[in-house]
Amino acid sequence: MLYKLHDDVQHAILGPMATFANIGAALFSHPSSPLAYSPVARNIAAGYELMHRIGKRYEKPEWMLTDTEVNGKKVSVSIETEMATPFCNLIHFVRDLPAKTAQTQPKLLVVAPLSGHHSTLLRDTVRALIQNHDVYVTDWVDARMVPASHGPFHLNDYVKLVRSFVEHLSPDLHVVSVCQPTVPVLAAISLMASDKSPALPKSMVMMGGPIDPRCSPTQVNRLATTRPFEWFENEVIHSVPPRHPGYGRKVYPGFLQHAGFMAMNPDRHLKSHYDFYVDLLRGDEGDAEAHRRFYNEYNAVLDMPAEFYLDTIRMVFQNFDLPNGTWEVDGKLVKPADIKSVALFTIEGELDDISGEGQTRAAQDLCKGIPAARKKHYTAPQCGHYGIFSGSRWRNTICPQIAEFVRQA
Repeated sequence: MLYKLHDDVQHAILGPMATFANIGAALFSHPSSPLAYSPVARNIAAGYELMHRIGKRYEKPEWMLTDTEVNGKKVSVSIETEMATPFCNLIHFVRDLPAKTAQTQPKLLVVAPLSGHHSTLLRDTVRALIQNHDVYVTDWVDARMVPASHGPFHLNDYVKLVRSFVEHLSPDLHVVSVCQPTVPVLAAISLMASDKSPALPKSMVMMGGPIDPRCSPTQVNRLATTRPFEWFENEVIHSVPPRHPGYGRKVYPGFLQHAGFMAMNPDRHLKSHYDFYVDLLRGDEGDAEAHRRFYNEYNAVLDMPAEFYLDTIRMVFQNFDLPNGTWEVDGKLVKPADIKSVALFTIEGELDDISGEGQTRAAQDLCKGIPAARKKHYTAPQCGHYGIFSGSRWRNTICPQIAEFVRQA
């Protein structure tokens, strides 16, 4: 009922309001409009644009990666779908390179998080990696767009999907997982090792993920442990309303996730929107555009399948199945200690408020079978969660370390 009410309000009230505000902003700012030259035009236009951005629906952003630089030369980039499944597409960032050059660059599977935002949240991650690597990315589908006829999607289905992607892209593959997928990726590779699969990747890079959430618990971890499992079932799971292909599917709605994101730092977001308004008044288009780019991504959220979300709450954050050694997938125990030939690199941020320090590093102890010489850990000083995979610290410090580790592996 809550989802339908939100959808109706968005469709009947906020949508038209945002459209009206967008028109108003144009009337008081466009050079060809006589209203743009009135004394208070900039104030009115700024107010209208702020209203427009608060009320509009944010759709999935574009990747906006049309070219890159390889060996000092600019090359074009196109995106192709390598594999299509109901809940996730494996996409390939194809660079226009000579075959000889392409063959010398490592192949990476970047597993993006299924945790509220679209995979384009990793745009900066991919932008840096495609300069020296052949990159594939998991592009998750908004669950409200997946017809209920496709059935449920559990955490164990995620593990099996990752395994199928790894097997498809092998040999000579390296796997990079960012945040939430570190857990299912470690499970998938563990199962492959137990089965002595010939398709095992050469290395796995795990960045800021909840391998063992008992280490340095954050606000996110405490929410999961202070509420009973039934609370999550009853309070945050809703059915997709009409007007969407996934009508009737049980999901954790994106708008509820977004409310949770905003509630974690409300003062910061209020200040950011006020600063945006002030930037518009001053005519500071550079800072205003930076605000637009950030919130175009931040406000674009997707619905998660209810089964996957509830499994994650129970198995990852409440029962700690992976570090406790009690996780089974199709009757097979997940045993990270069985991994012996895959090099491991764990990366954390000292100030990460999503996955606390030590949560990702826990993979080092779980993977007892990997020789110490093929393990590496790095804690980025004074670095928060998003700084691990986005921004100057990612580009200048962390990405070069990954490139070096992958080549050594």
